[in-house]
Amino acid sequence: MSRPIFKKYSQHQTVLLPPTLEELIDENHPVRVVNRVMDHIDIGPLLKKYKGGGTTSFHPRMLLKVVVYAYLSNVYSSRRMEAGLKENIHFMWLSGMQKPDHNTINRFRSERLKDVIKKIFAQVVELLVSSGQVSLKEVYTDGTKIEANANRYTFVWGNAIKTNKSKMEIALKELWAYAQSVATEELKDQTPATFAPIDAQQVKQTIEKIDEALKDKPIKKKAKQKLNYAKKNFVDRLIRYEHQEKLLAGRNSYSKTDPHATFMRMKEDHMRNGQLKPAYNVQLSTCDQYILCYSLHQNPTDTLTLGPHLHEFSFLHNTLPHTLTADAGYGSEENYSLLEKNNMEAFVKYNYFDRQQHHPNDNPFHPDNLFYNAQKDCYYCPMGQPLTRIGDKKSKTGSGYEQTYARYQAQRCEGCPLRGSCHKSKYNRIIEVNYTLKAYRQRAKENLQSESGIRHRKKRCADTEPVFANIKHNKHFKRFMLRGLEKVSIETALLAIAHNFQKRVA
Repeated sequence: MSRPIFKKYSQHQTVLLPPTLEELIDENHPVRVVNRVMDHIDIGPLLKKYKGGGTTSFHPRMLLKVVVYAYLSNVYSSRRMEAGLKENIHFMWLSGMQKPDHNTINRFRSERLKDVIKKIFAQVVELLVSSGQVSLKEVYTDGTKIEANANRYTFVWGNAIKTNKSKMEIALKELWAYAQSVATEELKDQTPATFAPIDAQQVKQTIEKIDEALKDKPIKKKAKQKLNYAKKNFVDRLIRYEHQEKLLAGRNSYSKTDPHATFMRMKEDHMRNGQLKPAYNVQLSTCDQYILCYSLHQNPTDTLTLGPHLHEFSFLHNTLPHTLTADAGYGSEENYSLLEKNNMEAFVKYNYFDRQQHHPNDNPFHPDNLFYNAQKDCYYCPMGQPLTRIGDKKSKTGSGYEQTYARYQAQRCEGCPLRGSCHKSKYNRIIEVNYTLKAYRQRAKENLQSESGIRHRKKRCADTEPVFANIKHNKHFKRFMLRGLEKVSIETALLAIAHNFQKRVA
């Protein structure tokens, strides 16, 4: 039996000419791509962030390279970046053997890159466009939710504030009514018109009036308890509610540890039951799986994000795409109107487009299936009874966009044998028709069913979804490291830049 032969191992052997880091890094390694591209980026706006005087600072180009390469390498913690600068030859080569600590790295990422990282991202996309890798003309837009760096169980709900303020209003009205019955003379000329909208100053004045009027009067024990409770709690609570409503800014919830984060239902919840967790809605526009534009939003639905997202696209690239493809989450009248106004060819589904393709709506009582007489401007139900126009109804979306609905009402529904199948109301049936949205949906349907529409619909799934999969699954980025909308936006930009580099060298 032959003896095994091992390569010579001499751990402490010295060499006359020690190898350089340049020799140890492969020619096609991603770190070289990061270094080469970042050397061509204009960092003038970043240099303006530094003030003169004092001690020397680490060069911002070096720190930018380190942070971008860290996100490319799935390193998101500033402490792990600090460790990499001491232990990893790629980080050491990028930094020129300089070793900034984690505080320096974190300050650079959180403060220096603010208001600058968008311009850097735009330059990276411009380089991709100039090299022919991507085009800004055809984009595919979609959104995903990424969990915020916030406590999952400390939250404030907007509906709870409204409920509590309503209860306080009722309690004040009851106290005022009781005080009037006991001290009629004292309060006869001081009746408040209303307690709505309720505010701290008004409540304070009202409680003081009630307390003054009842000072020397025999009052019930329960009323006295309510008055004392109101004196002790109502004003402070209303001040707190006013502060919380400012932080909500129209949202329904926020986290106490990151007030910019909104509670959203997450698909990839660890309990697999779609629990609500503090998160941000990240919107991306892609082309050939490269990220062309990103934007962050605090509302959980995609419907209201398209306008701000396109504004961000225009800010980054000084142009708008010619063609936009998106799923049914964006199919609203407001979005169709916006796309038409900007002369963009839209392949955007509406909420029941897919269902129509496989299961057409054959319900004879549905408003879309009722016969419409354009000359008389009326609909006819399956029994032949006309539904005449009784007026218009206007409503506003969360962004303030106004929609108009035409309302039609039947004249005689009583005794109709089909009434139970037609509608459940105890009055004559009323239908509402949004003609503007109906026209937009018809045009959207024609676009989506065209040859180019089918091509874009097929490509959308293969263009945007792999980007989200790469960020969440391959890069293991399912939770932001920083807190606050501005800092989270910086992280999103770094992720987008890192993804584009990774796609470029793949």
